Amino acid sequence: MTVQDASKRPTSLTGRGAETAQSDAGMGSAELVAILLSALWLLLVLALFLLAPADQGITHWTPTVLTVLAVVMPLVMIWVGTSALRSARVMRSESQRLQAAIDSLRHSYLTHVQQSEAASEPTVSQKLEEIAEATRKTETALATFQSSRHAPARPAIPAEATKLATEDQGSLALGTSAEDMALPLPAEQFIRALNFPETAEDEEGFTALRAALKDRKASQVVQAAQDVLTLLSQDGIYMDDLRPDMARPEIWRQFAQGTRGRAVAALGGVRDRTSLALTSARMKQDPIFRDAAHHFLRRFDRMFAEFEAEASDGEITALGDTRTARAFMLVGRVAGTFD
Repeated sequence: MTVQDASKRPTSLTGRGAETAQSDAGMGSAELVAILLSALWLLLVLALFLLAPADQGITHWTPTVLTVLAVVMPLVMIWVGTSALRSARVMRSESQRLQAAIDSLRHSYLTHVQQSEAASEPTVSQKLEEIAEATRKTETALATFQSSRHAPARPAIPAEATKLATEDQGSLALGTSAEDMALPLPAEQFIRALNFPETAEDEEGFTALRAALKDRKASQVVQAAQDVLTLLSQDGIYMDDLRPDMARPEIWRQFAQGTRGRAVAALGGVRDRTSLALTSARMKQDPIFRDAAHHFLRRFDRMFAEFEAEASDGEITALGDTRTARAFMLVGRVAGTFD
């Protein structure tokens, strides 16, 4: 029952008030008696004025009338005041009864609202369970990245690399690490790793990701991107939902060569206002996210400066369309990198 329904619900108080209003609007017995007495008084005065002799007219009764009025009027005023006080007392009593009725209606309304909320709790609990289930699904999807980051499967060493390492083993100086011996990561495989696997069955994506995690420089930017993507997903921001304006390769090259400001503003091509607002709020309120975002921006900046020196325009365009690059556009615009 809403407030409007409560106001429309008939009550004994409402009926009594309506009857009182109708009786007040009509002519009561007191008014009829007053009219009759007034008419009689006027007729009496008119008769005395017209029918009485000249020496015994109304002027002859004037002193007597004034004396009577002087005696009667105070008594009339006393009783009028007494009647007014009695009416005020009755109105005060009616006002108190009206206030009690209003309080009773308010109490009934609040009780009904509480009962309605108690009845709707199962629905709220069900909604919370659905949200929790969706969160668990998201965490399960992200677990593929996290598991590959902490315990990546080691791919087999190519036969050619094994042969070269065996032949040159005698000339290696002491302290040479396996990272220095590893072959450079192909640009195509590196770009594929920056886009991360599409699904849990994307074997090619996981192969590229494992290869990138074995490369010292590539693993730094991949892990930094993974941290940022995981934190953004907690706010419902996914790179697949973004459709940024793609910048030309020459603008990417200017950025790699150190150009900043309006010249490279096209790199901040993310236009989704919701994602920008959520990321900006997270950047201001969450110090963990802020540190992860700045660390990711630094890693991406260093990586792309080295990548651009040997990459073709097609490879730069392909890298700019990866999930990592979209995260860079989003976080970089919020952080003011392109201002």
